[in-house]
Amino acid sequence: MLKMWRKGSSEGSERFEYLQTLVTEFQDTDSEEAKEQVLANLANFAYDPNNMEYLRELQVTDLFLDMLTEENENFVEFGMGGLCNLSMDPGCRDIILQSSGVSLVTNCLSSRREETVLSAITTLMNLTKPSSRSEITDPAILQCMLRFSLSESPRLRNLAAVFLQDCCTEEQVARAEQQMQGQQTAVGIPLPED
Repeated sequence: MLKMWRKGSSEGSERFEYLQTLVTEFQDTDSEEAKEQVLANLANFAYDPNNMEYLRELQVTDLFLDMLTEENENFVEFGMGGLCNLSMDPGCRDIILQSSGVSLVTNCLSSRREETVLSAITTLMNLTKPSSRSEITDPAILQCMLRFSLSESPRLRNLAAVFLQDCCTEEQVARAEQQMQGQQTAVGIPLPED
């Protein structure tokens, strides 16, 4: 078992070594359960801004992006959660955008897991900047958000509404609403289960 990193430690090298050990364990183990545990840990460490430099150096952003196309739904959920946390950092945001991350994240909007979908929406909002806005506010994504804004889940409904308000113009939303009239589903994306 891994030696636990002392939470209060200010030793950057100790922090880096611990994160490096996690990444190595993920790469070396054949156990899906162990990989899930490591991914969950890395996603949690991605929440702490003090870890960003180390996570970038260890290419954890790429690891999380790779998880988005896995069959194992836990891998996808933890990878998406980790990306959501990393996407707050400008350096990680750029890595995600340069790695066709918007497309990979958008694909997670069709997950049946609400946590994965919530992380994907939040990540898209975090990735929105002038150079990526047109891709993130694509009509198919807006139609998906409009559907989510009608969800029974308050978390999904509210987050989709925030996306539409913060990332889109009123004209874009109106156009997407017009395109949806007469359609039952937006690009066939089902609503996630609770």
